[in-house]
Amino acid sequence: MGGTRRPPSKATMPTASMSVSTIPPREKQSMTTDATPRNQTIRNVAIIAHVDHGKTTLVDNLLKQSGNFRTGELEKLEGGQHGLIMDSNELERERGITILAKNCAVKYGGLDGKEYRINILDTPGHADFGGEVERVLRMADGCCLLVDASEGPMPQTKFVLGKALEAGLKPLIVINKVDRPDQRIQEVINEVFDLLVELGAEDHALNFPIVYCSGRDGWASMTWPIPEGETRPDNLRDVFEMIVREVPAPPADVEKPLQLLVTNIDYNEYVGRIGIGRVFNGTIRAGQQVAVMKAGGKIVTTRVTQLLQFVGLKRAEVQIVEAGDLCAIVGLESIDIGDTVADPEKPVALPPVKVDEPTMTMLFRINDSPFAGQEGEFVTSRQIRERLYSELQRNVAMRVEPGRTADEFMVSGRGVLSLGILIETMRREGFELSVGKPEVVVKEIDGVRHEPIEELVIDTTNATVGAVMEFVGARKGDLKKMEPRGATTHMLFEIPSRAMIGLRGRILTATQGEAVMHSAFARFEPMSGDIPSRPQGVLVSLETGSVTAYALEALSDRGFMFVVPQEKVYMGQLVGEHNRDNDLTVNITRLKQLTNFRVSAKDATVTLKPARKLSLEQSLEYIEGDELVELTPKSIRMRKKILEESMRKRNERQGRDRDAAE
Repeated sequence: MGGTRRPPSKATMPTASMSVSTIPPREKQSMTTDATPRNQTIRNVAIIAHVDHGKTTLVDNLLKQSGNFRTGELEKLEGGQHGLIMDSNELERERGITILAKNCAVKYGGLDGKEYRINILDTPGHADFGGEVERVLRMADGCCLLVDASEGPMPQTKFVLGKALEAGLKPLIVINKVDRPDQRIQEVINEVFDLLVELGAEDHALNFPIVYCSGRDGWASMTWPIPEGETRPDNLRDVFEMIVREVPAPPADVEKPLQLLVTNIDYNEYVGRIGIGRVFNGTIRAGQQVAVMKAGGKIVTTRVTQLLQFVGLKRAEVQIVEAGDLCAIVGLESIDIGDTVADPEKPVALPPVKVDEPTMTMLFRINDSPFAGQEGEFVTSRQIRERLYSELQRNVAMRVEPGRTADEFMVSGRGVLSLGILIETMRREGFELSVGKPEVVVKEIDGVRHEPIEELVIDTTNATVGAVMEFVGARKGDLKKMEPRGATTHMLFEIPSRAMIGLRGRILTATQGEAVMHSAFARFEPMSGDIPSRPQGVLVSLETGSVTAYALEALSDRGFMFVVPQEKVYMGQLVGEHNRDNDLTVNITRLKQLTNFRVSAKDATVTLKPARKLSLEQSLEYIEGDELVELTPKSIRMRKKILEESMRKRNERQGRDRDAAE
């Protein structure tokens, strides 16, 4: 916000009873009235929102109602726990979240009689995948910000909206899930306005258009509540109309030299690398010779083998694509995200894709456990290195650096979830590896160590508010806002990122699974002291062998177990959690000694406690600095870095001696 500009008063804010046509006149930028040639038949719009606010569901219904598909064509593509179309990745459908940004294109006949081509960009909602959002926003001219009619703006809403405003995109507000019984539409509109003011939005963005919809049921309305005597719409035409009317047409100067920015990379085993991006100036043709301008200033001259345009969910081969549209280019083997495809006679580079720095780092190394190589296909450090560096070509928010040895790599990302998705993908591809405890990225600013701070939002029942505040407060969390919402309480904290590791499981346990947590990176601040570590110790296997029920029954009063009878374990593997704060080495493979003496009574039937199986993310948050998570295509195990007990004790003594000497 400019230093002399005063934000509009709340008296001029849009209200739930206003339609797009009745909102006060907008102080428009000279985006559609300047002399820049524009392609008036194209609209490029990104769908952004907080996680679970309904982006992908809305996009799916926009596709179904576009009239661009045959009956039953889209239904065949539905899958996953929510029956979504755009979430086509296997992990996306298993977890019910959007991980990768995707785009599609539909033709829409507007009420003005014109036919428009709308490129729709679906983005992830989780903060850990913010790099996907930042990358995709470069292809858009406007954005639809979905906000839940009950929850209102959340941490990721602030993040994606801030990135959209930085990119100069015009926000269109979609109040989704208006049919919820706990909806509070007017309060949510006020919160969106306050968020825009906080982010420094210009006046034209503060007078935002609003549409009210139920993405799941597939209807939208320009007015709310529905006036008496009028029937509620049964389609999403109002969303389409808002897009074609409010999203600026893309600049399209076809007379200028070619400039195309690559924002995504795809791969096909038949044609190789495929560059996906937007043509900002000029035109590109199949067979044309182009200059690929790399990040370091290097220019590679090559030829476009094939040119593809997005049609629905597929790509169709075309001969020419003009400025303002999106396309895919085949034949440029050296292409990377952020490269500019330009005219070889007048090469001018576009600003590269910029993303925020990672906030979390993790040790990746080869699997050197006694069970290494039994289940995986790719086990060497060379194979792991090649896989990690190939991930860098697609994931702009990730960093990979060499570790202390040739078998170790330090991988940095936005959070535990994003790194966990990479690990799970590698597991399914046949890799074996072991990873260390996630650690935050610490920066030196003016000689002072700074750590990342996150905004944490927790919604929980009124009866469990005290337990939540106790847990978060013990981890250096500061309560910034507390708001009762019926039977639940909405709380906003600021907390160090390192304190978030392992917090989710403890909060869910304290609230009987009823708390809902969301967080997003806010800023860097000076280090705030030590964070409480895991309160309990672990049970460590003494020997390699098969777990016996006899040993499990004898150890049942020591804590709970991670293993079951007949499961194979090795020396140094974590087999359970100790009910005290120290680690305990146990013989989990001990057999009952058999004798030739007859006993008068049979052994009583022993009922063992069920083992606690931790997921990948739970295991990553559970381990401490001297432990690793071993990952194979079929197993997830936790272990000590040093497997032998005598070596661990020697290492501890040496550490104490060093501390005493200092």
